Amino acid sequence: MIVHPKPKLSDILFSLKGSIAKRIALRSLMVTALASLIVLIEVLYPALFSRVNATPFTLLGISLSIFMSFRNNACYGRWWEGRQAWGKVMIEMRSFARASIAITEPAKREAMLRELCGYAHALNARLRGENEQHAASPWVSNIPGIYGQNISDGILRNISRQCSELAESNAISDWRYITLEKCLYGLSEAQATCERIKGTPLPFPYTLLLHRTIYIFCLLLPFAMAEPLGWLAPVFTTIVSYTFFGLDAIGDELEDPFGRDENDLPTDAFVRTIERDLLDALGHTDLPAPLAPVDYVLN
Repeated sequence: MIVHPKPKLSDILFSLKGSIAKRIALRSLMVTALASLIVLIEVLYPALFSRVNATPFTLLGISLSIFMSFRNNACYGRWWEGRQAWGKVMIEMRSFARASIAITEPAKREAMLRELCGYAHALNARLRGENEQHAASPWVSNIPGIYGQNISDGILRNISRQCSELAESNAISDWRYITLEKCLYGLSEAQATCERIKGTPLPFPYTLLLHRTIYIFCLLLPFAMAEPLGWLAPVFTTIVSYTFFGLDAIGDELEDPFGRDENDLPTDAFVRTIERDLLDALGHTDLPAPLAPVDYVLN
């Protein structure tokens, strides 16, 4: 995620971090080159462009802008829902740590909170398609198969089993057991929300239609602008293509908010915050440092 102070004029004009410009530079340059070629042809053979009218492009541009706004709103909604889900993970982690004070065995409480740290790492890896077991291994039991194929959910099951055993042995009250189980349920709910976002992309025909329409519009636009604008046509074509290609690329990034793109959610930073909170709840003082933005990018 881009963490940038309020941009100054120089930042607006020249900043590349988070501007999506690098991803769409080649496409925009290709459209600019095409526009320059079309203007040159118009200068040499003006009769070929005598019947070209800009009205259809105006109508198509307005329709395309509305269509893109709907898609980008849907993609931003997924990004924001993912952020809310990770916020819920952090809330439930802190609530569990606070409620677990009733566990009188320090070793058992520490093991459970460390497993929750492993859960955060495993969930982060799961959403990125990485190795959950490897991500969680520094924090959880190394007994093979104890967590099953879904490591993050298996960690919650194992913690739930331990809470149940504590309640059965009267080590914690029934009310405290219900409170701890409620926190685990909240974590499971947040995980399901993230998995739904990750596993349900926007309908492919919807995205494909938008991609094709943008390319068609940007490639045909110079034909309408060559005659009235002359050599200014490549400039305005570049601006239009930068806007449409950029909005399209931003939508692609936000559609899956759990990856490693510059504008994705900083889930590594969320996991580090959880680590610090849980270790602090255990009384540790050698806490890992919070993650800071590197060149305005917070992972």
